Amino acid sequence: MPPPRVVLTADDFGLSLAVNEAVERAYREGVLTAASLMVAGTAAADAIRRARAMPGLRVGLHLVLVDGPVVLADGLAPGRVLPNEQVRLAFRQLLRPRALRREVAAQFRAFAASGLVLDHANAHKHMHMHPLVASAIIAEGRDRGLRAVRVPEEPGAAMWCRLLRWQLRAAGLAAPDAVWGLSDTGHMDIAHALAATRRLRPGLNEIYFHPATERDPLLTRLMPDYDHTGELAALLSPALREALEPMRRGGYLDLI
Repeated sequence: MPPPRVVLTADDFGLSLAVNEAVERAYREGVLTAASLMVAGTAAADAIRRARAMPGLRVGLHLVLVDGPVVLADGLAPGRVLPNEQVRLAFRQLLRPRALRREVAAQFRAFAASGLVLDHANAHKHMHMHPLVASAIIAEGRDRGLRAVRVPEEPGAAMWCRLLRWQLRAAGLAAPDAVWGLSDTGHMDIAHALAATRRLRPGLNEIYFHPATERDPLLTRLMPDYDHTGELAALLSPALREALEPMRRGGYLDLI
């Protein structure tokens, strides 16, 4: 049986300089193979500059529709959304499908303007699990070369993940067979990362992280309970590199 294929992704690339610095270190010194870019993040231009200097790093689009910076602010409120407001805001946005579609299109255009090759797409807070969001991503992404989308499905799939997988298959887009990091989001330290490597399935896997070199004020405000530096330490760990040694690693475009 062939070894598992593994994409190791850092989310929130472009959100802050601390995240960008961690992505670069984790790629150059560690095991990171991909990053998901927030095109409207405060440090997006810096992220794009770094990515251009690391052509081996695969970069995808991390669509932001809640709890973060958007491009158009056309009814999709930018800035922080308090956790207990997120679901209410999300459904309010989904009742405005034209505004949603315009924002998704604007973020794909912003990614295209970066000149980077589109490796994949996913959404902040996994909003792409909603069928309307998924439909917008598929429609806009296929015109811009999109070939793969994360399905945030660890074993024991939820109905929304099964529906997303069906939508992607019908559109001819690839998805990983398993994704790791959902149950330990914000806490993918070395122990959790090593545990994920022991559970990898045959086929295509993704392990995703939220690394940063420090807990700057923005990260502290938006993700107060995340262990960003612990996740960077995991990506730099020789133990994780050793555990991944038998496996094929890369971005989605390398492995699908």
